[in-house]
Amino acid sequence: MFTGLVEDIGIVKSITKSVRSAKITIISDFILEDVKLGDSICTNGVCLTVTNLNNKEFSVDVMPETIRNSNLKNLSSGSKVNLERALKASDRLGGHIVSGHIDGIGTIRSFKEEENATWISIASEESILKYIVKRGSIAIDGTSLTVAYVDDQVFKVSIIPHTKEKTILLNKKVGDEVNLECDVIGKYIEKLTFHNEKKTIDVNFLSDNGFI
Repeated sequence: MFTGLVEDIGIVKSITKSVRSAKITIISDFILEDVKLGDSICTNGVCLTVTNLNNKEFSVDVMPETIRNSNLKNLSSGSKVNLERALKASDRLGGHIVSGHIDGIGTIRSFKEEENATWISIASEESILKYIVKRGSIAIDGTSLTVAYVDDQVFKVSIIPHTKEKTILLNKKVGDEVNLECDVIGKYIEKLTFHNEKKTIDVNFLSDNGFI
């Protein structure tokens, strides 16, 4: 379990790709404090298990399912990644509940500066956008952010200077892919509400049931 508060920016030292899987070694000056073999590190929003480490770097194995459904397949030597260690029970939950099990990929459509903030517009599939609500939470490459706008094609977030400095989001460019994890609450509500039924929560459902 994670919070979406990025602790460090790591640099990919090496990536060894098989046909559908990969082994990645990442350099980090900070993230490895208190980390041991078998611990989880959220890497660009993906929960990965540490399989080897020393005081400067760690390695993870990435299985085919993760490669297919995340932007980790686009990494190469020298790539920067957001890193967060698993949440301790005694820690403050400063972001929101992030599992590290991403829902899919979004594509950056635009950046726009507004005084000290930067707006990022991200397009994604309807299967992901249906769980994204205005003023709700979204994890983008493992970064907990508040949704400021959403329609049936894109959603937007506005990030502050601290987030610009402490994450890789503004290292991206238009057309780049980002990992997305929606707030888990909506997915549980849908599952429990429509158990064994072929229904989804959409505008028509909300209207029919008096929510709008």
